Amino acid sequence: MKNFAFTILLLLLVSVSFAQTTPLRVIMIGAHPDDCDQDGGGTAILLSKMGHAVKFVSVTNGDAGHQSIGGGMLAKRRIAEAQEAGKRFGVEYEVLDNHDGELLPTLEVRLQVIRKIREWNADVVIAPRPNDYHPDHRYTGVLVQDAAYMVAVPNVAPGTPPLKKNPVFLYFQDFFQRPNPFRPDIAVDISSVYAQKIHALGAHESQVYEWLPWIGGYLDQVPKDISQREKWLATNRVVTIVPEVRSSLEKWYGKDYASQVQHAEAFEICEYGSRPSEDDIKKLFPMLKRK
Repeated sequence: MKNFAFTILLLLLVSVSFAQTTPLRVIMIGAHPDDCDQDGGGTAILLSKMGHAVKFVSVTNGDAGHQSIGGGMLAKRRIAEAQEAGKRFGVEYEVLDNHDGELLPTLEVRLQVIRKIREWNADVVIAPRPNDYHPDHRYTGVLVQDAAYMVAVPNVAPGTPPLKKNPVFLYFQDFFQRPNPFRPDIAVDISSVYAQKIHALGAHESQVYEWLPWIGGYLDQVPKDISQREKWLATNRVVTIVPEVRSSLEKWYGKDYASQVQHAEAFEICEYGSRPSEDDIKKLFPMLKRK
């Protein structure tokens, strides 16, 4: 009997140890190749370095985002850029074959999103909020919201096994105020990996050095010297740490530490998935425990 009890105790200890060391599975979903990179790339790097599995999914192929090329030629280029960025971030990167600038929250695309979340067996899903200047961004947010409950429903997309648990769904940070402003429930210090994030983001050459500067009216500011471009990009892509995000950093890291943070990424908890406790958040974002 003693041997049996000892065996049961040992199995329980092994089970607890396994639960604590099982890698997290995080999927970030954006409208275009480079969206996840900008909004969650630093957090992805930190998670990847800690041994967790991260995947970026672009719902469109980006075939409209350029001033001089488009269609299949641009899509092919952007897919190649995404794959290179994935290597630099340390994540898996997938680009779905939906046209850029034409995305709608249809059942067909919703099923694509459901399947991708299920296939990744996600613990955390991060996507844009459904209020944004770009229709593709808005509809990506709607599509992920529409998938939030359905990922666990067996009769929806029956060809892909449903999740046994509902993931935590989060929103990327944005600065839009209506109908309601972004709420930084979670803030992650990415200062230590900011240079790597910029290097990875630079893989999207067609965007960060060509299209976005052109549409933004600052193409003349992009250095002609390729060796100077990442330094320029590091300044160009800085996201200001607003007071609300600084307060969230103080909550998760402590006031003294938070005051020194130079670069951060923030996320809002979506009501439609699992509602995590503070302990849950610390498990899903293990870097937050390092005060």
